[in-house]
Amino acid sequence: MGALAEIDAVTVDAYGTLVELRDPVGSLARRLPEFDRAAIERAFHAEARHYVEHSVRGRDEESLARLYAGCTSVFNEALGSSLDSAEYVAALEEEYAALPGAAQALARLRAFGLELAVVGNWDRRLEEHLERLGVAALVSTVVSSAEAGAAKPDPRPFLLALERLGVVPERALHIGDARADEDGARAAGMRFEPVPLSTLPERLR
Repeated sequence: MGALAEIDAVTVDAYGTLVELRDPVGSLARRLPEFDRAAIERAFHAEARHYVEHSVRGRDEESLARLYAGCTSVFNEALGSSLDSAEYVAALEEEYAALPGAAQALARLRAFGLELAVVGNWDRRLEEHLERLGVAALVSTVVSSAEAGAAKPDPRPFLLALERLGVVPERALHIGDARADEDGARAAGMRFEPVPLSTLPERLR
């Protein structure tokens, strides 16, 4: 690619690019041994679709509680279970992990002199998750769709991140795993590269 001299910043998608859920279905199954794993998986995917669509609403403690309650309700209705929202959220949160090579890639990008930000379709707790995983310190700012008031592919989350970094869109690149990442980055006037993050430093050289 050889674009290193042409950019000053890289923004990084969160889920699927920087972090993953290792085995959310297994975690839920341990709490719900009376249910079939395949049924749990279907219910989880139903909830995940709901979360992606509504995560932008989780902007403060009150709205976050409503978001989590709604997600848990979708899961319980799909499965016929009765987990409370604290149990459901805990089952997922213990499964978050940085993707292999992600932290090392961020460190290398910083060593190139690039500004870094995370831009994710997530509720207001995105930075908290990244801090717990030890990767928040590798970026200059974290922007969630909830904070920006819009979800990718809307360009606003990207533009908010670039404003904080002090970098114009023409000198920035976004890496992500979804069409919303590519469409949003291009709408913001940025370059785009697909995952994996682990290989991005080499692609830029």
